[in-house]
Amino acid sequence: MKTCLAAVLAVFGLVGGVLSAAELTPPKAGKPDILPLDQVKPGAQATAWTVFQGATPEPVPVEIIGVWKNAMGPRQHVIVAKMGGKAIRTGVAGGMSGSPVYIDGKLIGAIALRLSQFSPDAICGITPIESMLEIQDLDKSIPTAARTPDKVMRQQAVAAEVPGDLLKALVAAGISQSSLPSNMPLLTPIETPLVFSGFTQETLSTYEPLLRQMGITAVQGGANSTALSAKPAVGWERSLNPGESVAGILVSGDMSTTGMGTVTYNDGKRVLAFGHQFFDLGPIDMPMAKSEILTVLSSAYQPNKMGNAGDVVGALHQDRHTGIMGELGAEAPVIPVHVKVRARDDKDAIVQERDLHFNVFVHQKWTPFLMSATLSNSLQQMNLYADEMTYRMTGEVVVDGAQKIHVSTMVAPGEIPVPMPNVLAGWWGDKFNKLFLNPIALPRLKSADVTVDLLPSRRSAAVETAWTPSTEVTAGSEIPVKVFLRPYRGDRMERSLTVKIPAGLPKGDHRILFSDAATLDRAQESAAQGNRTMDIPETVSFLNQQRDSNRLYVALVQSRPTYYADDKTLPNLPSSIVNVLSTERTSARSLVGTFDSTKVQQSIPFDTVISGNYSLRITVK
Repeated sequence: MKTCLAAVLAVFGLVGGVLSAAELTPPKAGKPDILPLDQVKPGAQATAWTVFQGATPEPVPVEIIGVWKNAMGPRQHVIVAKMGGKAIRTGVAGGMSGSPVYIDGKLIGAIALRLSQFSPDAICGITPIESMLEIQDLDKSIPTAARTPDKVMRQQAVAAEVPGDLLKALVAAGISQSSLPSNMPLLTPIETPLVFSGFTQETLSTYEPLLRQMGITAVQGGANSTALSAKPAVGWERSLNPGESVAGILVSGDMSTTGMGTVTYNDGKRVLAFGHQFFDLGPIDMPMAKSEILTVLSSAYQPNKMGNAGDVVGALHQDRHTGIMGELGAEAPVIPVHVKVRARDDKDAIVQERDLHFNVFVHQKWTPFLMSATLSNSLQQMNLYADEMTYRMTGEVVVDGAQKIHVSTMVAPGEIPVPMPNVLAGWWGDKFNKLFLNPIALPRLKSADVTVDLLPSRRSAAVETAWTPSTEVTAGSEIPVKVFLRPYRGDRMERSLTVKIPAGLPKGDHRILFSDAATLDRAQESAAQGNRTMDIPETVSFLNQQRDSNRLYVALVQSRPTYYADDKTLPNLPSSIVNVLSTERTSARSLVGTFDSTKVQQSIPFDTVISGNYSLRITVK
């Protein structure tokens, strides 16, 4: 037995000392003793805990090199150290963020930074635990440096001249002075691997450049649990001990997106991890799960842990500069999403079908991005997926306190070489952008349910011309009209219809407009973009008024102005009312007008995407 213990101690030996038998016992939940930063001395022997495989953390010997004052900002100090043991081979890997470090059983902080890429040495930066404990007392403010898909920023790095005393300590620790950069990023936050499970390589290739510009490393992986419940699993009270792996869940279910790191502190209720920001979002509500590690991928360029997210055990509530904070047993809200994808043949028969269920993290900037990415991924998982296909989408989004949002559109390939799944996913994500960028309140979404049919050809047609026997008409009469459309391939399409001329239509010249949805929606869309005071019900009403791309709209156009306010269309307004409305408008509440009033009389459904418009001029006698 003594021989075995000696062998274990030898494996975890560090230049300058070995770990004691007591230090080989993994830490447990509970408030630990803390060693203040001013008592951390160069040369001190420490122990870090992190998971290399499975779910049980292993000890890693650490030698303290020194304290780098103000390295991360004013009074934001970093403990610089050298890791030994298995870390000599793996390096300071992504997913080690948050690994707790102890000296004589007292917690000093979390491994959070590493020496710039390609360094052969396992030099790490340790965020002092005092800085992480500040997170628990923070308010609901949102950091200005938040990493969200609507803006990109480079990953934060420490760029400063290395102090002379610290440089000497680094050299004494075995680091070549010539290998150290000067006036360049020296210590950088360890990447938090954002693991995409169930996502195709095509989807990741589309969205990875955006993630990379946000400083996020996207990797393909697996998920240990596909449970759709965001409620903490049984046994959450005994989970996430210091040194164990933790995951923040952005998507869970038939596909998942998780960010993995390591637990630094667990007082039995609150958990601190990472030692640096996740996305720097400030206050959040994100499902928090335990995870297991498959292996640590050693790489001079980008070492990372490979792992699977496990059961939900709580919720993350803070995402700050020095770490994340979660609460065990808490439940974060999520949006249940159901996507049904059906591939059809030339006779419109279903030949393949797939139902996908997943939950999406609720956040005003991340939810639209995740909705877009998951839909794009859903469409590219069908074996019958091809380039020349048309996509027909229907469904609804249930919003608490408002009407349902009705979803209906078609997209078909065009001249622009953009994959149609990305086009449809962008349209879908824009719906949620409009909802979540609402300045009045954050929408509470109960569910999203959509069906997408994959049709085996390019189905598109452009409005070409229209004809009527006589362009001189009488108010109150009905006139026959023929409209012609030019499909992508095949014979010209013809539709016959009757247009009613209103009894009160003034004498003079007018137009009958045959158009696609985009032509009619353009003015109202402009009005909505200039209005920053629309509440949730008004936004939902506006979204429901957007027209379908697979319909031909027939409208009568008069030379009278129309105004758009909030989600309302106000045609033929007298000048006196326009003046009153204009005085009530502000810079945040615009009144947009057009010279003409367009009243839609009818719409003709097509099983193809309609584009373009044509005006047939008529004269009322």
